[in-house]
Amino acid sequence: MNKDFEKQLQGYGLTTAHILYRLPDHPTILQTYIWQEYDLAPDFPEMRGFLKFWQEKLDGPLHSVRYVHRKLISATEWRALKGGFILH
Repeated sequence: MNKDFEKQLQGYGLTTAHILYRLPDHPTILQTYIWQEYDLAPDFPEMRGFLKFWQEKLDGPLHSVRYVHRKLISATEWRALKGGFILH
């Protein structure tokens, strides 16, 4: 089974963050970065870990972060299959 699909079954959803940061040499200029990963709402441990890494290791200071989160598989969309038919 695909590891991304396993995460979705465990309750992970797709989180997309739009990050604005300042360039180290030109602090008046903002640059954009898009980050996307499967994460758990409402704590967002993956995104928080990435932002912590950014603040500790990268030179461009963060200006703002906007994010959206969407579960791709919900309980109403998943059901067990008891049988199947093969048609030619």
